Amino acid sequence: MAIKKMTSLIPSCSSPEDLKRVLQTLGSTWGDVVEDLESLEVVPLKGAMTNEVYQINWPTLNGQDALHRKVLVRIYGDGVDLFFNRDDEIKTFECMSHHGYGPKLLGRFSDGRLEEFIHARTLSAGDLRVSETSDLIAAKLREFHELDMPGPRNVLLWERLRTWLKEAKKLCSPTEIGEFRLEAMGDEINMLEERLTRDDQEIGFCHNDLQYGNVMIDEETNAITIIDYEYSSFNPIAYDITNHFCEMAANYHSDTPHVLDYTLYPGPYP
Repeated sequence: MAIKKMTSLIPSCSSPEDLKRVLQTLGSTWGDVVEDLESLEVVPLKGAMTNEVYQINWPTLNGQDALHRKVLVRIYGDGVDLFFNRDDEIKTFECMSHHGYGPKLLGRFSDGRLEEFIHARTLSAGDLRVSETSDLIAAKLREFHELDMPGPRNVLLWERLRTWLKEAKKLCSPTEIGEFRLEAMGDEINMLEERLTRDDQEIGFCHNDLQYGNVMIDEETNAITIIDYEYSSFNPIAYDITNHFCEMAANYHSDTPHVLDYTLYPGPYP
């Protein structure tokens, strides 16, 4: 990946002065890093689907060429507010950061934020099918579902599906609406809600997007970290587990990232 100086990152941000101010505030809080922001090295990170993500390597005052501080800069993508509420996502991230879950929030600017850089590897599509890794994810997801998050414990799934369907109809041509059978999806959502809603279903705080790119593993300790909470909300935990199983059929780094291979869907546990 190309390493660039700080000036190369600024054009990606609509509020460069705001970003600089937040970085300067963070640097003064640390007290052991150089003040010249132009000496920061910026590494674009691949894999993010809704944002631009960068690793910043920040030289220390006594580190010579060694880079002792790392920060992750997340610049929010355009148009993604159609899929989730950005204000709710920021509140969720702040709450989880406050309680020590996931990366720490280091600062915010108008169209992005600074996060703790996690020294771990993002999973690949194949990693999800390794039974030992799947066990670790299951344990971490159980913790996620038991988080005591603020707000009403209302199921958001069905409302969100209807909202996405409404937006899809606005954006698609008549041909595309017919090709993707959008006119029939409203009735399908109603049918699924009626059949799947039960009084005894367990409701918990769900990630709702547990694809391999949102799971990181520390290969020294095997610690799992779940990241990116844009779609997180209260939902039936059975839905969250099923959605994760569906993600095992996806490979977003292939020539056909939108096509799911359901032969890869997990079978009964051996």
